[in-house]
Amino acid sequence: MTTQHAGLPAEVILSINRILEISPTEAEDALDELSDEFNATTTLNTYFPDEASLAQVESIQARLAEQQQRLQDEIHSLRAELKANQDPGRMHLIQEMISDLLGQMSRIREKATESEAVVRNVTKDIQVLDLAKKNLITSMTTLKRLQMLVNALSQLEDLIKERQYGDIAQTLSAVKQISSTFKPFSSIHRIAQILKRIQEVQGELRGMIDADFDTFYMQDPAKPMKGSVIADACLVVDVLGNDVRYHIIDRYVGLELKEYRRIFRATDEAGQLDNISRRFAWFRRLLQTHEVEQGRVFPAEWKVGWHLLAKFSEVTRDDLTSLLSKAHSSLTVTSLLEYLQTTTEFEATMAKKWGAPFKEILDIASGSRTPQLISTAFDSHMSIFVDAQDKAISDMLAPHRNSKNRKAQPRPSLEAEEPEEPTSTVLPSSTDLFYFYRQSLEQCAKLSTGQPLFDLCTVLKKWLKIYAEDVLTAPKRLAVQTRRSMDSRVGADELKQACLLINTADYCHGTASELEDTIRQKINEEFKEKISLQAEMDIFLGVVSAAIVVQLKELEAVCDSSFGALVRTSWPSMNQVSGTSAYVGELINSVEQCLAIIKPRIEQKKYLRNLFDKTSSLILAKFTNALVKSRPLGEIGAEQLLIDLQIIKASLLKLPGDDLITSSYTKALNKNTTQLEALLKVIVTPADPPEGFILNYTLLIGDASFSNFQKILDLKGTPKAEQNDLLDSFVTVTSTKELESTSFLSSLDMEPSSSNQGQLMHDPTSPGLGGRVSFPQVVGAAMSAANIGSDSLLAGLVSPPMSGPPTGEGREQKREVFSGFGRFVSFGRRNSQAPP
Repeated sequence: MTTQHAGLPAEVILSINRILEISPTEAEDALDELSDEFNATTTLNTYFPDEASLAQVESIQARLAEQQQRLQDEIHSLRAELKANQDPGRMHLIQEMISDLLGQMSRIREKATESEAVVRNVTKDIQVLDLAKKNLITSMTTLKRLQMLVNALSQLEDLIKERQYGDIAQTLSAVKQISSTFKPFSSIHRIAQILKRIQEVQGELRGMIDADFDTFYMQDPAKPMKGSVIADACLVVDVLGNDVRYHIIDRYVGLELKEYRRIFRATDEAGQLDNISRRFAWFRRLLQTHEVEQGRVFPAEWKVGWHLLAKFSEVTRDDLTSLLSKAHSSLTVTSLLEYLQTTTEFEATMAKKWGAPFKEILDIASGSRTPQLISTAFDSHMSIFVDAQDKAISDMLAPHRNSKNRKAQPRPSLEAEEPEEPTSTVLPSSTDLFYFYRQSLEQCAKLSTGQPLFDLCTVLKKWLKIYAEDVLTAPKRLAVQTRRSMDSRVGADELKQACLLINTADYCHGTASELEDTIRQKINEEFKEKISLQAEMDIFLGVVSAAIVVQLKELEAVCDSSFGALVRTSWPSMNQVSGTSAYVGELINSVEQCLAIIKPRIEQKKYLRNLFDKTSSLILAKFTNALVKSRPLGEIGAEQLLIDLQIIKASLLKLPGDDLITSSYTKALNKNTTQLEALLKVIVTPADPPEGFILNYTLLIGDASFSNFQKILDLKGTPKAEQNDLLDSFVTVTSTKELESTSFLSSLDMEPSSSNQGQLMHDPTSPGLGGRVSFPQVVGAAMSAANIGSDSLLAGLVSPPMSGPPTGEGREQKREVFSGFGRFVSFGRRNSQAPP
């Protein structure tokens, strides 16, 4: 009812409900109030909250049918009742009551309108009286203020005649304050006359004060002017406004500096650059006289001393700019720095005197102008200083840059090396260079923090690049040195020099970063974003990369003889497995000798960790190359190589030591050796029976590649006549299995070229470590591309580990025919020894 008749008054609705005997009741069931938001699923879930409740479907269905019948009976009952209640007489009664209610509402509205009109008539006169009272009060107040203004103006005129500045300041302040309230009435003739007279009186007063100040400045003995009079006049000036105050101060400053302009003219001797210190000495005397005599009459908040300094600085800077331009060709670094230092010392003295930055003093005293420091006059001539620093650095580095023309000394072996005293971990030239940089920057920052400091930074960047490229060039020379392939001696000098260069480049990189921060702290704000030494720091990181490449090249060279012995061994002719092969001990000893030289000499552990990572990858890559070149291996040979691989792996695990080993190193080593172990284990497996051999291949290698299986047969040394049958069996067996099409064997190069081995070792231009380009990324990418060893070997070494046959998502796990490799080999041997 409420929803359908929302436009009717509440009283009408209540009356209708009372007549129809309608009373609101709460819904007894969720289905009683159906709407668009009704959800049948929710209702069903209330009946069947869980699966167990489905067993009660029949009982719930019966209850719902009973409820449906009850509702149907209720509907029939309501229809009968509605038919009985549809009495025309009763509906007519309701309509009459509604008409009566509407009529009563109309009469009430008319009465309210009449009452409002009566109230408005009663209060009309009161509102008129209130407005008249307000206007009368405003008029009386304005007239009273006008009378006060006229009296104050008359009093001000009398005081001006008597030059009583103390009283004038108070009276003038009152006149200006009262007159400000009459600006809205300036169209009234009488008030306009008074306001005009006030302006005329202020003009007369300003002229009188100017005359008195001039008299005070001139200090005429015939007409002495007392300081107390001028002090009171300053109070009047404050009332007159800031423009009058600045006029008085500028007038005073101009008179005080008039003698300075005369004495230090650019055409006179006193005005030359040699006498720049006399200019500052003269101003100090002027300032002292000002503070003792005339300056005492000025209020402290006027800061007249600051205005004197600002004007003096402006005049002096203009004079010095002209003088420096004329003398630019004859200026020397010594004279330029002497003049500039004298100027900056004066600026610092003035800043210390008033406890504020010199630039802030000039800004406040100059008002809307944008003044510049006196020392900025030297900025356009600081190129003389910057060029001198450029030449000094050039002379400093000249001996070190020419050292690259010296002939390389012979390479002593490690065995012939005597114990040596500890030496510097970095090149002394690097510490000398950065010490000079700091001194030069500090000197320049004391003189100027603007364009000259930025120009000096540009010079420093240039020489950092030259130092990295011309001085730290040993890796480039070492990397191209030739060496006999069978020379197993460790080149101690090359390794030590590479360590020294790594430490030096790292020191230069870190110090250059600190230098960049220092320059940004000192230089002006507009140059901060332009300061960056990142490109130079990247060059130093490139030097680190090149030096590490030299170390890896040396490591590769000393390992060549050991891997050459591996290649020369006749593996198929071996009858039984012995202990560790002789080449393994020689290999481990050579690697340990190299790293024993490197490890204590590199300061940063991150470079050592990187070196160990690459050493491990290098040795395993060369081992794989040698293994491929040594084919056929035979089953006994492969088993011996498997033992050798375990010894090499154990040695590599202990190589970094407890303080340098990382989980990533261990993980990468295990991953690479696991693949090699799988390769050798397949070769060890007898080819008879073929099904067992092929099954073991699928378990350990995990692919169905025909070419990869052919590689295993070639490495194993299987005769060509037997290979065809094995290949046919391989195709038959793998066709029924879900295997990957490739594995780590896909990247195994069966014809490794000796010309591309160690290609990375001869590349001294690898990008740097850390920063924007990291050495692990650069060298790691190069090694994974098999610049060391073979183009495909290292790519294979970084393949996923072979813990078992590959499994795909949604693929059923394959059943293991043999629980272990040992049992499988035993099975194969028993089968081969069984009587026919």
